[in-house]
Amino acid sequence: MYDGETLIAEAGPATLEMLVPAPVSREEAAASKGYLGFQRHLFPGGFGCGPERVEGDGLRIFAGRVRGRDLVAAPWTPDGSLASADGQVRPEFVWAALDDSGAWSLQSGLEDWQPMVLGRLAAVFLDRVRAGERCVVIGWPMGHEKRKAYSGTALFGEDGSLCAYARATWVRIRI
Repeated sequence: MYDGETLIAEAGPATLEMLVPAPVSREEAAASKGYLGFQRHLFPGGFGCGPERVEGDGLRIFAGRVRGRDLVAAPWTPDGSLASADGQVRPEFVWAALDDSGAWSLQSGLEDWQPMVLGRLAAVFLDRVRAGERCVVIGWPMGHEKRKAYSGTALFGEDGSLCAYARATWVRIRI
């Protein structure tokens, strides 16, 4: 993708092997009530996790810390507007669902909040998700070096099965 003659994004095949943590229940995912983005957000109108989005507009995935685990989680029920004619959530929205929770897993609290943007995202899709399905999204930290931070995310279906997972590279920015 170009902006004029400037390359701003590119896509290609990738190999991704990683361990995915065990899923959390929808009750545990209700930890999203502690979503840091409700108090501070670099892109409050963002499509995936922007708290300024209203029901039916955007994904509204608000991942909060899960007690006793080094991860964040959020319940997510994809809106019908995200589906193709067969009722399955379109791939671009699954990609979007795998995005932001990883960044929030890297934030330990408001006192040391660090703004960051996505640098790279590689994903594996295992199963399709239906609009209206009661899913859970999780994100967990995978390390850092200098300004880069790494996270994993996963999307689980209503039955707890792993539908997709991803690894992201985030770049801390100065604002």
